Amino acid sequence: MLRVSVLGGQQITDDQDSGVQVRSSRALALVAYLAVHPGVPHPRQRIAGLLWPESGDAQALTNLRRELHHLRQALGEDGSLQVTARDLCWVDGPTCHADVRAFDTGRLAALAAAESGDDDAVIRHGGEALAQYRGDLLPGVYDDWAAEARERLGRQCVELCDLVGAARARGGDLTGAAAAARRRIELRPLEETGYRVLMGLLADMGDRAAAVSTYHHCASVLERELGVAPDDATRAAFRRLMTRNRPTAPAGDGPPVITKTAQQAQSAGRPGQPRAPLIGRAAELRVLTDVWQAASAGRRGMVLVAGGAGVGKTRLVTEVADLARRQGAVVVATQCFAAPGRLALAPVADWLRDPAVRAAAATLDQAWRAEVARLLPDQGVPGIDPRPGTMADAWQRHRFYEGLARALIAVGRPLLLVLDNVQWCDQETLDFVSFCLGLTGDETPLLVAGTVRDDHRRGDRELAAWAVRMRAAGLLTELALSPLDAADGARLAEAISGRALAAADAATLYATTGGFPLYVIEAARGEAGEPGRVDEGGGSPPGDLSAVLRRRLAQATPGAQEVAGLAAAVGTDFSLGLLTEASDLTADAVVEAIDELWRSRILRELGTGYDFSHDLLREAAYAEVSPARRWLMHRRIAQGLELLHGGATDGVAAQLAAQYARAGDRAKAVAFFRQAAQIAADRFAHTESIRLYRDALSVIAAMPAGRDRDSLELAVLTALAAPLNAREGYASRALERNMQRSIALAESLGRADLVQVGFVGLGVTWFVQGRTADCHRVSARALALADPGTSTAGQARFMMGGSALSLGRPAEGLRDLTFAAGLGGGLELLSVGTLANVHATAWSAHAHWLLGDEESAARAAQEAIDLARAIGDPYNVTIALAYSAITQQLRHDLPRLREVVAELRELCQRYEFGYYREWGLILDGWSAASDRDGLGARLAEEGADNLKAQGAFARRPYWLSLLADLLAKQGRPTAARATLDAALTAGRVHDDLWWLPEVMRMRARYDPPEGAVARLRAAADLASSHGSVALVRRCEADLSDLPGLGDLSGRGDLSGRGVRPLSSPAEGG
Repeated sequence: MLRVSVLGGQQITDDQDSGVQVRSSRALALVAYLAVHPGVPHPRQRIAGLLWPESGDAQALTNLRRELHHLRQALGEDGSLQVTARDLCWVDGPTCHADVRAFDTGRLAALAAAESGDDDAVIRHGGEALAQYRGDLLPGVYDDWAAEARERLGRQCVELCDLVGAARARGGDLTGAAAAARRRIELRPLEETGYRVLMGLLADMGDRAAAVSTYHHCASVLERELGVAPDDATRAAFRRLMTRNRPTAPAGDGPPVITKTAQQAQSAGRPGQPRAPLIGRAAELRVLTDVWQAASAGRRGMVLVAGGAGVGKTRLVTEVADLARRQGAVVVATQCFAAPGRLALAPVADWLRDPAVRAAAATLDQAWRAEVARLLPDQGVPGIDPRPGTMADAWQRHRFYEGLARALIAVGRPLLLVLDNVQWCDQETLDFVSFCLGLTGDETPLLVAGTVRDDHRRGDRELAAWAVRMRAAGLLTELALSPLDAADGARLAEAISGRALAAADAATLYATTGGFPLYVIEAARGEAGEPGRVDEGGGSPPGDLSAVLRRRLAQATPGAQEVAGLAAAVGTDFSLGLLTEASDLTADAVVEAIDELWRSRILRELGTGYDFSHDLLREAAYAEVSPARRWLMHRRIAQGLELLHGGATDGVAAQLAAQYARAGDRAKAVAFFRQAAQIAADRFAHTESIRLYRDALSVIAAMPAGRDRDSLELAVLTALAAPLNAREGYASRALERNMQRSIALAESLGRADLVQVGFVGLGVTWFVQGRTADCHRVSARALALADPGTSTAGQARFMMGGSALSLGRPAEGLRDLTFAAGLGGGLELLSVGTLANVHATAWSAHAHWLLGDEESAARAAQEAIDLARAIGDPYNVTIALAYSAITQQLRHDLPRLREVVAELRELCQRYEFGYYREWGLILDGWSAASDRDGLGARLAEEGADNLKAQGAFARRPYWLSLLADLLAKQGRPTAARATLDAALTAGRVHDDLWWLPEVMRMRARYDPPEGAVARLRAAADLASSHGSVALVRRCEADLSDLPGLGDLSGRGDLSGRGVRPLSSPAEGG
């Protein structure tokens, strides 16, 4: 079945191969035009003129023929598109499903059912039609005919929502009717009818809080978009809602009892301007506008507006967002919060939930939609189970990010993403922004507009480092915002208060507010609450204004002040339902309090809930709550969250953890911290995962000592190891400490299984750190504890084999690596995140070469690459290539080395693989044809320095010897000699002995003849004791070349002294 999607997206897909057949906007516009006007022949000349109005008749017809050719190829045998020499026509057929035709068919059937009074058929056919309408017709296409058809179809969908909603309401399905009303509001957010219907339905369902929130949403949208208040009918509906079921006094005892809040609600109005005017920002607005226009023209990037709290950053960005909307762009805004409880990548999830983005993302291939489902499981596409959290995650993280980015840019038109309060942004969201802006292969115009507080920014090293990287990539434009001057501050206050300020009042205002717009606005609104007073806090220092904010809150009724404190304890994005569950007040009292705070512009409507209009107001409200009261509030908030979310707490796990921690319930806090940390790890948000696990450990540290506490700490430490590895690398000192503490706890608790796991993990860390002998020792302990044939035994043999090779025992190493390669049929996942058959086989190639079997070395290296490619996992391919590159360097196969290194470096760059990236740098530098310009040495030095900075000292003698070779080619013997001396020292310090004979051989070149002979003989003896046939032969060759030594008859054949190359792994013992 072919599927034509033109509602909310633009593509033609085939069910048989799940592939996209057509994405050409003009071809889809042609299909859409015909499907919107079906069953009627349309002259080619007319269609060509509609689709290509800027072209001449002949060119337009040529364009039409081209698109028809592509369409007929895509549609194949399907007969829906009927083509003659003169006309084109769309006819519905059984092998092609067009969403716009299915919508119209279902709509007409629902209308017919309504005529006959069949509500069940109305609901059935209408529901089928609404399911087809995933968004506007041909989003991003602005042809006149498309705009007209888009408006007509949108109106028909709205009318269908009304029809279905009414039918459901008559049948008693108020929940279904409310869903239809919400769909209507989504389609026509500026029409008040939908809000009124929804308010009535929610009131009938007994959900007064949701009905009040609906009115607030309506009023906020109208204020923001049109600058008007709701009309008389909507305000009247709200007044009825606020007085509904209100207790009245007995007859003759006076008027109904109406609270102060209800009296304020009688007007259903909201004092003050809906949005503060933009004053004194002309120059800054020009800069932002220019950046947006550049982004619209295809120059992707991010603009970051910086300044102090309350300086007007968000207001300035909002102005540009309004401009972008008017120009037809998709604008999606979100913000970050200081309060704990938001999961990593929450801002990205907010962007993806936008209706336009969601509709466009639904047209992506299922593989990409599955990646989006990792972040938004409610999208209805099964996600992909994450792999263990190690450095191997990097390629999956890359694919995950690419899926999210593709979902955003699928809108196919200019896109402005707003990110408020970047100073509180999680690192993963920042990383995603960098990734998304740098994604190639798509030309969708994209700008990210962010705001950041200067005071927080200066102390945030990670944010500063991210900004440096963004600047270096040419992706970041920064704009500093300063407070207003006295004159502009006075103008702003006059606009808010509606009256002129006397010179003395203006001076007082500026002295109090320092020209910060937020404080000017709050002072002016405070004056509106108590006319005749500019502010009580005239003595407050600029930028503080705590007195002004306290006064604003103090103007609220006691009930509203209490609810404000409770809301501040929640933190952000709170719902009426949660506040009602957590409050001592009645549900009606909470509703009235929220309404009062909303009217006072202390709170603002946010999605389906509320938030403070500024973070400083939240801080002021929380400061007014006593410590004892805070403890009780946090406990009730946590309990309310659990109650409201039932067993589905994944989305609020971090929030629950923070609330229970503040409430003193340590056990529950730890449980939810662990849940939130695992969710973060599943999203590859390793920084966030580490932070949450460490929060759990902080709570555990305060628990009474004992076995239960130790067991809990061990469980958290075990889980923490994976994200630590992924974020900081194998050589991480924090990972080492984590492993050591885990082992100590496991031994004290008698958990032999976890002791084994800890030993293997510690062995990996020690090996990469250069503690080769310690790695072999701890791996042997793990093997001694493990049952033969188990996974742990195999993993221990893998690390024993690798460390034995580095200790100068290649035969022993080959034996253990061969055993590990067969672990679990070769498909066993090692603790380092790689497959045993790939990693162990690739490493064994080095042992083969040292033992003199060059043919087996080449074969093992290629076998590992072939295995990795068959699996299709980029990280395993990278491992195989990295080890193969060393093998080719050992063999001096320069053509093959260059080929392997080129692919290795490309993979490391694409997927941001650390560690092996440095291998690629060094080996790429060494493989240069010549190094007269010093580029090869610079690459090798960069790679070696990077490994040292990471604390990764494994193979350091080998890396330094390659660098020394390059320095020698440059004619820098002194530097080369010093580098080789450093290599010798590193080998002895780190017990990295396998390459020392070669380092000694190279170092002999700089010795006088007698010293060279002695050093070469010592190198040969060392290689012979290792059993390294290949290195013995190199020493023999150099000794033979020295004058006066002849054929070394007095020494015999060094390669034969106790050294036997292995022809097969089985001969290794």
